[in-house]
Formats: sequence, C-alpha cells, structure tokens
Amino acid sequence: MRIISANVSRAMAATIAGTVVGLGVLGAGWQPAASEPPPAPATKPKVDAQVLTYTIPDLDGKDVDLGQFKGKVVLLVNTASKCGYTAQYKDLEALYQANKDRGFVVLAFPSGDFANQEFADNAAIKEFCSGEKSKYKVTFPVFGKMSVKGEGAHPLFKQLAAQPAPIGGDPKWNFTKWLVDRQGNVVERFEFRVSPTSEEVTKRVADLLGAKAATTPAGEGEKK
Repeated sequence: MRIISANVSRAMAATIAGTVVGLGVLGAGWQPAASEPPPAPATKPKVDAQVLTYTIPDLDGKDVDLGQFKGKVVLLVNTASKCGYTAQYKDLEALYQANKDRGFVVLAFPSGDFANQEFADNAAIKEFCSGEKSKYKVTFPVFGKMSVKGEGAHPLFKQLAAQPAPIGGDPKWNFTKWLVDRQGNVVERFEFRVSPTSEEVTKRVADLLGAKAATTPAGEGEKK
C-alpha cells in the first residue's frame, strides 16, 4: 500500500509540474490584443463665408445677382413692414445715403416669419417701402418676400445661419443685420435691437470702408 501511495504521489506531482510548465510557456507567448485607436472626433464641414452667390427676385420679380455687390461693404437685413422695429427703415436709409458713395449698400429681405408682420404680396411691400405715400422712401434694394428661418428658409439665410458663432444661427426677430466685407465674406452680426445708426454699426461699417464713420447723408451735417 505504501508503494502504491508513493507512486500515486509521484504521478500527481509530475502532472502538476507539467501543468505549471505548460502555463508558463503559454504565458510567455501570450500578448494582449492591440486596442483599436479611438475614432477621430467628428468635424463639421467648413461653411463658406462668401454669401453674395445667389440670384434673388426683387419686389418687381426681376432677378438680381448678388454677385454684383461684391467689392462693396454690404448690410443684409431681414425686414418687416408691421413690426415694432420697422422704423429702422429710416435709419437704414440714412446709413445708406451717408455711405453709398464710399461703396456701401443695404440689401433688405422682407419676411413674415415673425408674427406674420409683413404684407402678403410684394406690391404692397414696395408701396410701403418706397411708394408715393411712404414715410421711409427707401432707395436701397429690397427683395421679394421670403422665409428667413428654419427648414423653409432661403438658401442665403440657411448659409448665414450655418456660420460659426457669434455670426450664425437663425435671426431671432425682424431687422437682424449681417455685415459683409468687400470680398463677400460675412464678418459681423447685429441683433434686431441694435440701431443701424448706432456707433456699434457705423464704426464697423467705417472700418470696412476705410473711411470716417457717417450716419447722415454727405453734405447734410456730416462731420468732416
């Protein structure tokens, strides 16, 4: 019995030793699987800052190529005829008259997107802005009524909304303003509460024009 027990013990010991050696060999050759590199962070496509690339009908239905205004400093404004800020038409006209000979223009885009504060048809808008009985006598270009926010917005306003902050985003109300430099790039945004004749706007316009700020028509009280 002792001989059998001794033999069994030796056999068990040999088995254990073999198992340990085998595990050691496997351990020496084992390498952890290489982890895959983390996915690259998603990047938003760059939005073209040049926005004077559209052809848009004016109030008479005539197509106007915005490219003709490249080389000027341009103020784009979404407007409305029955808004609490409609009086800004007067200031927009004053700013335009004061600087148009320096290469400045205002482009207005009527919309009823905010509380339906625009006339239903372009003829009524034209009469209100520049008709015989108009109190604003607008002389800068005014385009046909359009949508300026959301999925139905005109591509121009979708491109403006896609600009990086703080320029981008849908207009929050009527008379939001975007300033475009002589190269056609949108460079500044002014919210609806900011008057077109405020120093905030006139100074930036003057900087882009390379001229002294002006808010009144040349020859009518303008400071030299």
